[in-house]
Amino acid sequence: MSKASTQLDGTAVYRRLLRYVKPYWKMFVLATFGMIIFAATEAGFARIIQPLFDDGFVKKDPEVLQWLPLVIIGIFAVRIVGSFLSDYGMNYVARSVIRDLRKKIFDQLLRLPVSYYDTHSSGMLMSKMVYDVEQLAEASSSVVTALIRDSLTIIALLIMLMYYSVELTLILFAVTPILAWLVVFVSKRFRKLSHRIQHSMGDVSSVSEETIEANREIKIFGGQDYETNQFNDINEHNRTQFLKLAITNALSSPIIQFIVAIAFAVMVYFAFNLDMQVGEFGSYLTAMLLLMQHAKKLTSINASLQRGIAAAQSVFRFIDEKIEVDTGTQELSQIKGDIQYQQACFKYNAEGEEVLHHIELNIKAGETVAFVGRSGAGKTTLVSLLPRFYDLSSGHILVDGQSINELSLDNLRSHIALVSQHVTLFNDTIAHNIAYGALGSATDEDILNAAKAAHAIEFIEKLPDGMQTMVGENGVLLSGGQRQRLAIARAILKNAPILILDEATSALDTESERYIQSALEELMRDRTTLVIAHRLSTIEGADKIVVMDKGQIVEQGSHAELIAKDGHYAALHRLQFTES
Repeated sequence: MSKASTQLDGTAVYRRLLRYVKPYWKMFVLATFGMIIFAATEAGFARIIQPLFDDGFVKKDPEVLQWLPLVIIGIFAVRIVGSFLSDYGMNYVARSVIRDLRKKIFDQLLRLPVSYYDTHSSGMLMSKMVYDVEQLAEASSSVVTALIRDSLTIIALLIMLMYYSVELTLILFAVTPILAWLVVFVSKRFRKLSHRIQHSMGDVSSVSEETIEANREIKIFGGQDYETNQFNDINEHNRTQFLKLAITNALSSPIIQFIVAIAFAVMVYFAFNLDMQVGEFGSYLTAMLLLMQHAKKLTSINASLQRGIAAAQSVFRFIDEKIEVDTGTQELSQIKGDIQYQQACFKYNAEGEEVLHHIELNIKAGETVAFVGRSGAGKTTLVSLLPRFYDLSSGHILVDGQSINELSLDNLRSHIALVSQHVTLFNDTIAHNIAYGALGSATDEDILNAAKAAHAIEFIEKLPDGMQTMVGENGVLLSGGQRQRLAIARAILKNAPILILDEATSALDTESERYIQSALEELMRDRTTLVIAHRLSTIEGADKIVVMDKGQIVEQGSHAELIAKDGHYAALHRLQFTES
């Protein structure tokens, strides 16, 4: 992991950000050129005060009064060009960098392992994509523009001040160490508070998202007051952190200005003892006032700058998260579907306990194997190891005699279809959701045939827009049975030799279940099917039933064999049918 993502090191963060700026260096150079022009016009404006007072007001030189107004107009005309180049150029670079970072974050979301999503809320991840990146955008555009432009302007004005009086300018330099210490102290405070604000924004997003997704449960169980109190606490914490940031910002800038003002007052006192013309002192005074104005801008952007650095650290920390390990290089164009678990062990993290212990299991091509057992027995975990949603702690899983670790992830998963009881649909048309089973190659006819085979065409034809009907977020506009049938149609379209069914009929009513049971049987024919079963009545016809308990296989065989054995399966069967 990079230094930027593990330490509060602003310099390292900006060095890393510069790598994203590099492709747009031409526009950055143009913007910097505009800032140089802007800085020069500030110094130029202060410089023309001298002839204005000495030759204009004192000597009343008509020649000076002729060219001086034109110079003033010219300076501000050039200033417009410099200001436009710097503002537009930096915004162009910043928004390009933000676009690239958002793409990087989105790519990372697609490549992170399932285990990462098990331990991180989607609200927190969305906060990184939306809030953190926008904070970074501000630090990359307006803040950087002000930082460079005002710094260049201050340098130009300091050179001018030194030109007029080295003695007076040294007084200003005397307070520089105090200012530097104050800026460093305030910067650390800003960054610390910015990190807290990011976490609180993630909490706000998480609670809000949970409330949206669980709105029915909240209403039916009367959880409004509880959720309101929980959100109020988080919201108040967020407000408190922002106010602490505001207090620091409100105090730091005036204090820095006050210190500069003391130096300025001392300079004015000593200026009367120096041999300076009226115009020279006027130019010096103007340059000094302009310098204070730009110093004020620099101090005021510190809060935004530190928020941007903290946001960049958060973004880079996420980008540096380990993605799915894909060391496989083999590609299988076709497979039969033989599956072997050999001494397969698994634990969710290196320090945790094993949840699967030395699993030995052979599944022949075309077999339907059901996994049963009490909740927490390890059924879903065992099946999730096959498409490498999780990686084995030790042991091997073979497909057609080939270790799944030797196959590329894309190739391995191309041979597997999944129908889960928790159906995921995209906020798109019905046709697109079915076509997801064969993206890029599915024809309208293929989609129609898959819908017919899943008995989904019956309800699709009754919808006003048919296949082009939008299903809403996660299929909210469809019933549970309709969503399940679309998921089955998607799997039918994929036509993979290995099929995983996670109790695919559990969300269906009796009529829907009857509709698609035959479709499921058709889907399972000549395929190796792994069924995670909750209702034992649905898997009595399986070729093999694997009974799991506490992460181990305790029995396996056909329904009749296991009933005759009168062991774990028979006990589960009696218990479930007694409850029925």
